[in-house]
Amino acid sequence: MVITEQQRNLFRDEGYMVLPGVIPPEMLGMLREECSYYLGYFDSMMDAKGVQTQDISHRGKRYFINNRYRLSNRLWQFIFSDLMAEVVQATIGPEAYLFHEQWVVKGAEQGMKFSWHQDSGYVKWYDPATQHEPYVTCWCTLDDVSEENGTVYLLPHSRGGTKNRIIDHTQEPGTNDLVGYNGSDPGDVLIVPAGSIVAFDSFVLHRSGANRTNRMRRVYLPQYSAAPILRPDGKPWAMATPFLKNGRNVYDHQGDSAEAFGPFPKKETVPA
Repeated sequence: MVITEQQRNLFRDEGYMVLPGVIPPEMLGMLREECSYYLGYFDSMMDAKGVQTQDISHRGKRYFINNRYRLSNRLWQFIFSDLMAEVVQATIGPEAYLFHEQWVVKGAEQGMKFSWHQDSGYVKWYDPATQHEPYVTCWCTLDDVSEENGTVYLLPHSRGGTKNRIIDHTQEPGTNDLVGYNGSDPGDVLIVPAGSIVAFDSFVLHRSGANRTNRMRRVYLPQYSAAPILRPDGKPWAMATPFLKNGRNVYDHQGDSAEAFGPFPKKETVPA
């Protein structure tokens, strides 16, 4: 894959770049299989609790399943791949940590919309004093995405006024979404094939529409930061798994195992 200077400039100036169809077919197949497992996993968690809604996930309609990659023996191969290393270096530079990862799935025919927000708006909601630099969200499509099945809409920095600031968000009753924009700009719609990566920084305002088709809309979403993003107590806000050092992949799979890290703590959701 070659990331062009034009794509790099667009990310630097407006906060995003679009890389159509760059995920290899075998890797895309693996991500789809893993997604099916995690959907069943999350539904079983809801069944055990006797709930239909958990945080901003709504059963059968919209799922955000986060920070579970250590339960898989394959997901690390994508998260810390040469492909993702190239995307990360082109966006946030030669030093990188895995900050957060999640599945974002909209159910067939009833997949809910998602409101205008910045990903960093969710960090600020939980930590109002945060001063972190933008991290990068890699919106990886497992299906062809369109306006009909709930693709993402981006508001470039020049129109959102967001290049250097995190907007205060309000919580939307009923959905638990955080909302950072109520203006009339519809944003730029992203229509790309399965296996694409839309990389945008965490200050970019974005939203997504409802899924009106008879098939799910599935996205896998790893997020990377140039430095650990810390809570007021000095602990990592979500994760801070080393990935790149001076442009070299330093990920240690053997050391980054479920056994080494123990039980998963509860994490706040950082949607996109």
